[in-house]
Order: sequence, then C-alpha cells, then structure tokens
Amino acid sequence: MKKVIALLLVLVLALGLYGCTGSNETKEDVNSNGNASTNESAKPIELTISAAASLTEAYNELKDIYESEKDVKLIFNYGSSGALQKQIEEGAEVDVFVSAGQKQMNALEEKDLIIKDTREDIYRNELVLIVPEEYKDEITSINDIIGTDLKLSIGVPETVPVGQYAKEALEYLKIWDKLQTNIVLAKDVSQVLTYVEKGEVAAGIVYSSDSVRAKQSYIAEIFSEETHRPIVYPAAVVASTKNKEASIDFLSFLRTDKAKEILGKHGFKIYEK
Repeated sequence: MKKVIALLLVLVLALGLYGCTGSNETKEDVNSNGNASTNESAKPIELTISAAASLTEAYNELKDIYESEKDVKLIFNYGSSGALQKQIEEGAEVDVFVSAGQKQMNALEEKDLIIKDTREDIYRNELVLIVPEEYKDEITSINDIIGTDLKLSIGVPETVPVGQYAKEALEYLKIWDKLQTNIVLAKDVSQVLTYVEKGEVAAGIVYSSDSVRAKQSYIAEIFSEETHRPIVYPAAVVASTKNKEASIDFLSFLRTDKAKEILGKHGFKIYEK
C-alpha cells in the first residue's frame, strides 16, 4: 500500500512539473497594455531602390543620413535605366524606381507597374562632353573629333538615357553620321566615365553631374538644351511593393533640404514642381 501511495505522489509531482514547463514554453509575455510581445526586437524595414547609375555616389552618401533618421535599411540597385526597367518588368522585388529618363518610366506606367499617383520628376541635369587630361587641349568641342580616328564613348541609345540624349544632340547638330566610326558604346554612364578616366577613349558624353565625380577628366563642352529633350529624372513607387508608406516617405525625403544639399553637391539640380 505504501508503495502504491509513493508511486501516485511521484506521478502527481511529474505532471505538475510538466504543466509548469509547458505553460512557460507556450505563454507569451504580456506587456503593460495587455498585448502579447516577444523578446526579439523588430527588424527594420528594407527598401530596395533601383536607381540610375549616375546617382551612385550621391545616393550612397544619402543612405547614411536616411538610415540614421529612420528605422529603414536602404538597398540600392544601380544600373542603366533601361536595364532596371527590364528587371522590374520581369518581376524583380523593387520598392522605388528612379530613372534617368522619362521613356523607361513611361513604359512601366503603361503596364501599370508603378503607382501612378506617386510618380514625380525629381532632378534635372545637363549633357556635357568630357575629355581626359591628355586631350584637353586637342578637343574643345565635339567638332574636333569629326574626321579623326579619336574614339568617343556614349551610352547605348536604345537602353541608356544619356546615350539617347547624346544621339539626339549629335543628330540635331547633323554630325551623328559623321561620327559613326568613332563611337564606342557603353552599358551605362558610369562605364562611359570609366573609359574616359582611364584614357581608353579620347572623349565621352555624360551628365554634368558625372563631371563632378570625375578625377582625371574635364568638361570640354556643354551641349545646349535645345539639342536634346530636357534631362529629367522621374521617380515612383513600384506597384508590387510591400512597403508602400515607407517608399512614399523615402520619395518625400528626396525633397528635404538635407537631400537637396547632397544632390546639389554631386551636380544635380532639383526639379521644381
């Protein structure tokens, strides 16, 4: 009889310990407001920004300031606007698109791939001819390349906005055909700048903002605005975003004084509404 009682006591004790343990494992902590909480801190929102290659240096600097003020992590994807447009069309997870040309943004809007009422023109730029140190006395305008074997780099006109503007300017000046044997195509404006900086070509057509980040090249000529369409950078929230409010907040930040100061330092002009 004593053995039976002892066994029952052991079973009761074991069940009691199990109940306490199970309760501790399944019960959530409750804060003072009566809401369940966990010990893990919430991860910051991650925003993927697909931006034209010409914005690389400016946006990398802007990133630190934005992240220090917001509980948001910015992930930048830089490239030619045409390539970024294609990525979005193919389903890439992107929250905000900042293009160097209207053509790419128009194409996405026509396919309902951006949130139309978030679209706005954000920056302006100029088109310039740059040359490396060794050619700064020899080339003072685009006409100095005509009839020579000197190489001129431009972005691919079909996919790179700066290449589209360059072609427009050269056609307006009636020298596009005369320069066909001189042209070296580049995948984006950063590659044009690299070709010039390394002396692999005698000249390149880029944005004035790119001349700011140039270390070993100089502006030889600024193309008149009448030679090409206005260089305007539109921005918009991508329709597939899972972070609409945070994306809109980022676009608003681009018009703050801090952001304007950074972009101005890198050669961009804010597009006034």
